[in-house]
Amino acid sequence: MRDALGALESVLVLGGGSDLAVATVRELAKERTRTVILAGRDTAKLEPVADELRSAGVTTVELVAFDASKPETHQAVIDSVWADHPDLDLVLLAFGVLGDQDAFDQDPAAAAEAAIVNYAGAVSSGLAVAQHLKAQGHGTLAIFTSVAGERPRAENFVYGSTKAGLDAFTQGLADRLHGTGANVMAIRPGFVRTTMTEGMPDGPMATTAEAVARDVVTGLRRGAHTVWSPAKLQYVFAVLKVLPRPVWRKIAAQR
Repeated sequence: MRDALGALESVLVLGGGSDLAVATVRELAKERTRTVILAGRDTAKLEPVADELRSAGVTTVELVAFDASKPETHQAVIDSVWADHPDLDLVLLAFGVLGDQDAFDQDPAAAAEAAIVNYAGAVSSGLAVAQHLKAQGHGTLAIFTSVAGERPRAENFVYGSTKAGLDAFTQGLADRLHGTGANVMAIRPGFVRTTMTEGMPDGPMATTAEAVARDVVTGLRRGAHTVWSPAKLQYVFAVLKVLPRPVWRKIAAQR
């Protein structure tokens, strides 16, 4: 439950090692968020993240085993978290894999595995979270999608297609929960300098995890349904989405 001043007290992070999610929690810790549950496949690797958040002011950090690639396990994991924490303010759904399109071209099974993580895993865990938010009558599920889903490029179209599906799922779930007291927010970052993109050249309007986190927290305060980061990408993609395909191909190939 939010505290008397409206601050979010508790957060569940699905994809507890995500740079974007961790930066968001650090930003929230400045506003009195004190209980954080980090859910990830390897809880041992989350220990340094937990220490970092404690140093940032979070008083209670718990680690939970969660495998995004196994949707059949998600309901039980989410139910267990809510049994221990019956009133959660925010869930950050932040897991995903980028992959390599050249490798996917040669290994369709690997591409399908990435799609399971990025889309199917998000659907199963997102719906499980939605059940609990609806039942408690408040709270927000914030899902990190990507501008890559706005118009997928040939260079990473498998990843882009999963993000396009995830964004559509997020919007539909938000409409489904409208009027229940529960909220769903789509977060559409552009190119972010993180461990996932390490070694890659910066994309246009490249940003940082910290900047995205500030935009997310601002969106949460406003009760926004969509957060673009940086915000001007909204207007850029309003144009890019309607370009004739031959023009789009030329522009996308230059990025």
